[in-house]
Amino acid sequence: MLLNVSYNDKKITKKIDEAVGKPMSIKERFAIGGIGSPKLHITEASLDIYNLLVLDNSTNTCNVEIRPNGVIVRFRSRLETFGLIIPYYKLNIYKGNIGIYSIYMDHYFIKIRSDTKAIQKFFRKLLDYRADNLPTNLEDL
Repeated sequence: MLLNVSYNDKKITKKIDEAVGKPMSIKERFAIGGIGSPKLHITEASLDIYNLLVLDNSTNTCNVEIRPNGVIVRFRSRLETFGLIIPYYKLNIYKGNIGIYSIYMDHYFIKIRSDTKAIQKFFRKLLDYRADNLPTNLEDL
């Protein structure tokens, strides 16, 4: 789901926590070596996201936060911050062309330029964490 996460709204926070879990504790963050990605440059996006990104002239960047049951892809448009909340069972990551990662959920997608070792290392960590925490049966969904 695509949400405006600029403001501290309890209803939106509750929706996010139900979908992808509460933020990890400091101990958990150190155990997996950090939960945030480096700055990611967006090369392409689905129509809904593109319509938000095209509103301003700044460079289109985003970051990914790992949560216990999913990820949050955050990006800015004008003075607002938007989050694409993706549970692990809906998350699809593809490595297409050289140096491009694609993050898909339902009809949303974001393609990201992967031109540094730090970005490639983060996506490897994300895929490993997802594999360890993906629900194994349908009752968990």
